[in-house]
Amino acid sequence: MQIAIVQQPPVYMNKTASLERAVELVAEAASQACRLIVFPETWLPGYPTFVWRLPPGAGMKKTDDLFALSQANSIDLSKDELAPIKEAAKEHSMVVVMGHQEVDGAVSGSTLLNSAAIIDADGTLLNNHRKLMPTNPERMVWGFGDGSTLKVVETAVGRVGALICWENYMPLARFALYAQNIDIYCAPTWDSGDTWLATMQHIAREGGCWVLGCATSLEASDVPADLPYRDELFPDDNEWINPGDAVVYKPFGSLHAGPMRKEKGLLVATVDVDAARASRRKFDVSGHYARPDVFTLNVNRAKQSPISFD
Repeated sequence: MQIAIVQQPPVYMNKTASLERAVELVAEAASQACRLIVFPETWLPGYPTFVWRLPPGAGMKKTDDLFALSQANSIDLSKDELAPIKEAAKEHSMVVVMGHQEVDGAVSGSTLLNSAAIIDADGTLLNNHRKLMPTNPERMVWGFGDGSTLKVVETAVGRVGALICWENYMPLARFALYAQNIDIYCAPTWDSGDTWLATMQHIAREGGCWVLGCATSLEASDVPADLPYRDELFPDDNEWINPGDAVVYKPFGSLHAGPMRKEKGLLVATVDVDAARASRRKFDVSGHYARPDVFTLNVNRAKQSPISFD
């Protein structure tokens, strides 16, 4: 089976144009006979990298302005704003894992969440995982997910799950996916470099699954000129803000494709889904190697809400 990992930037902070670009990328992957495509962390409408570049306190007004822009371009699932992606998935019989910044339109109408949607080849939204723990200054932008979305789902290409960025450093979150018979483990991220790649390799060995890692390949020249405070945030047009490092590791840890660094395009690879389960003969972390008489994990899968209406 052919799979594709996106290493193209979105139209930064422009939801409508980025959705159009995403549909084009799904079609491009389909033209190469791919059956699964994975987009990086908050690819829609672009990762809010400004939180790492503005000084705390002194940059609060600027953070507020950029947050408002980011919020206005976030995905509201209560309004079915992933509909163009669902339609493209159905048209091309493609499973899509889409990293997106979500606005909680159903409850608060304001809070943003870092989410990864898994859309089946018939266009059905099977799961929308919300990142459990934003990292460091990301907490100025995103709220928290809960255990209700910590799922591996059955898709047209096998059992697929996703953890986002530094969630992949959380051993118990990883174990929760391993214990759901995962074939393809997707790790949309903003991270890159040797340490991150080592983590992807470790997960492939630990979980006995295919691991697809990807960050948005982004240069300063990709950031629109009208972005507020652009010249302060990205003064060097030649800067690689993120090199990407799209990568595929085989079950049990050997490098299969990539890493694709400081390039733009699609990383396309052929994977044998059945190889995941076969690889766990030697080490099955949630099976014969688990020792439940010594260790157990309880996961609260209840959806959390600050309000209930009788």
